[in-house]
Amino acid sequence: MDFEKPVKKILDKKTALAKAEHYCAYQERSQQEVRNKLYDYGLRSNEVEELISDLIQNNFLNEERFARTYALGKFRMKQWGRIKIKMGLKAKKVSDKLIVKALKELDDEDYMNTLSTILTKKAAQIHEADSFRRKNKLVQYGLMRGYENDLIFDVLKSSELL
Repeated sequence: MDFEKPVKKILDKKTALAKAEHYCAYQERSQQEVRNKLYDYGLRSNEVEELISDLIQNNFLNEERFARTYALGKFRMKQWGRIKIKMGLKAKKVSDKLIVKALKELDDEDYMNTLSTILTKKAAQIHEADSFRRKNKLVQYGLMRGYENDLIFDVLKSSELL
């Protein structure tokens, strides 16, 4: 069995634009995701940048809208913290200015309530007699979910989780 990478499909610009429009219309995409997809279609660098420009002009591609949607979606659906969301946006090559703007969209009260909820659920699953180890496991869990260290300690202090 030989597992080779499939040969790139070489498309003309018009077909690639139509496919890219469909790709962007399906869900919000970052410029880098679209750029990678266009390169997968076998287009050259100048053609890719031209198509990206067309997608932006026709409002199929909007980096600010993507960053906001990504941040709110990951927070609401996966209950990620700001740190993990920021790292995800950086991986998608979103600018720092847009990342800060997107993270400001997260409501502080909802953010703290979500952190408290996930720590409470996790505390119910931890069967550890030693309070130091229990606290450490909860802190590690909060950090893994992308929440800030100081906020995790604030929630642990104010609740009866330990």
